[in-house]
Amino acid sequence: MPSYGFLSTHPPTRCGLATFNSALAAQLTADGTRGGIVRVTDHGDDQQAGPGVVHTWSPRTPAGWRDAAAVLNTFDVAIVQHEYGIYPGADGEDVLPLLRRLTAPSIVVLHTVLRQPSARQKSLLEQIVAAAGAVVTMTDTARDRLLVGYSVPPEKVTVIPHGAAEHVGVPADRRTRPHLLTWGLLGPGKGVEWSLRALARLQDLEPTPTYTVAGRTHPKVIEHQGEAYRSGLHRLGAQLGVAHGVDYQDVYHDQATLGRLIRSADVVVLPYDSREQVTSGVLIEAVAAGVPVVATAFPHAVELLTGGPGLVVPHQNPAALAAAIRRILTEPGLAHRLAGRIRPLAADLRWPAVAARYGTLAERLVGARPLTVSAASA
Repeated sequence: MPSYGFLSTHPPTRCGLATFNSALAAQLTADGTRGGIVRVTDHGDDQQAGPGVVHTWSPRTPAGWRDAAAVLNTFDVAIVQHEYGIYPGADGEDVLPLLRRLTAPSIVVLHTVLRQPSARQKSLLEQIVAAAGAVVTMTDTARDRLLVGYSVPPEKVTVIPHGAAEHVGVPADRRTRPHLLTWGLLGPGKGVEWSLRALARLQDLEPTPTYTVAGRTHPKVIEHQGEAYRSGLHRLGAQLGVAHGVDYQDVYHDQATLGRLIRSADVVVLPYDSREQVTSGVLIEAVAAGVPVVATAFPHAVELLTGGPGLVVPHQNPAALAAAIRRILTEPGLAHRLAGRIRPLAADLRWPAVAARYGTLAERLVGARPLTVSAASA
C-alpha cells in the first residue's frame, strides 16, 4: 500500500475540510499504512497540532509552500484538500507552486467548484487541475460544472462521494415531541432564520416540534462579525414566539455525541441560502444515518435528494419549508419511505467504502509513475 501525505486544515481547527481530512486520513492509515498530515493554519490559529501532524504550514512563513511540499514528497502520494480560502495568497494561490514542486503524485479534492468564478479563480483552478495527478469531485454536479465551465482534461476527474460516519447502529435519545435538527458551523447563509419562521408555522401540531441548532459560530464569522448572527436568531425566535422550542447548542460535538443527536432527529433541516454548494458533509451524514432531510435547492441536495431520501424546497421560503416538514411529520408512512430509499446507497457513502476508492485511485497513480533511472537499474 502507498504511504499518504495529506495537505489540509486539520483538527484542532474546526471546519468542514478539517473534519473531512481527519476522517479520510484515519481511514486510509487504519491498517498501519504510513501517513502524515501537513496542517494548514490561518493567522489566528495558534492551537497545538494534534497527533498525526508532521508539519504546519503557517501564513506567517514566507514561501511556506516550499517546506510543505518537501514534507509531502516524503510520501508516495499527496492528497490535497482544495478550497479557495484556506491557503495563503489571493484566492489561496500559494497551493499552486506547492503542487508544481511535488515529485509525489497528487490527488486534489475539490470542495468547491464555482459556477461563476472570477477570472483569477477560474485560471487558478484550471492550473491546479493541470498540476494535479488526479482530481476528485464529490458529486456529479461538481464534475459537470468543472468540465463545462473550465478548461480541464476530463480523464483527470473522478467522482468519489463525501464520506459519512456509521450512525445507523447508534442508540437514539427517545423524545416525546418531534425533533428537528440543523448542525454545523453557524453564520450568515446557514439559513436558520428560515427554519425559525417555518417552526412558527408548525405551532398548531400536537405535540409541537422542538428544534436543535447545534454548532459553534464559524471562526471567520466571529473574527469579522462576532456573535451578531447568533444573537439575531435568538431575537427572531423570541419575536416569533418559538424561542421556548429551540435549543442552541454552542458546542462542536464529538462524533459519538453527534451520532446520538442525529439519530434522535425526526427531520434534518438544511435551509441554506447558497445556490452554489456542490458538497455538503452534513447532508451526507444525515442521509447515511437514515434520517429524512428537508433542504433548500442547493446543487448537492438536488442531486442526492430528488427522488431519494428527502424533500427539496425553494430557497428562503419558510412556507415551503414548513409544508415539507409537516408532510414528513404527519403523512403516514412518508418518513419510513424516505429513509428506506437510502439503504441501498448508504454503504457506498460510509468512510470505509469512500476511503477504499481513494486507495484505488492512489495505487493507480503510483503504478503509472515512470521508473526513475536508479529504480530501472536496480
